[in-house]
Amino acid sequence: MTETHEHRLKRMKMRAMRRGIKEMDIILERYADDNLAQMDPDRLDLFDALLHENDQDLYQWVTGQVATPDPYGALIADISIAISGAE
Repeated sequence: MTETHEHRLKRMKMRAMRRGIKEMDIILERYADDNLAQMDPDRLDLFDALLHENDQDLYQWVTGQVATPDPYGALIADISIAISGAE
């Protein structure tokens, strides 16, 4: 059975807010709330793949401590801009 679009968004939202470290819970939950509904299928696929990455790596990418690997560069830049505007 195929996952419906609505179910996929709910699953990704839950995965975004239940991470391994609290900082990534906050960052990814806010980003998901603000952006998931407007993402096209390719962007959703990329965000879904990002959700499977290690939290320590994600945090370093988002904060600019370590260069972001392909294919996540544009997405991480977008997340970083979104969180810097929230402060």
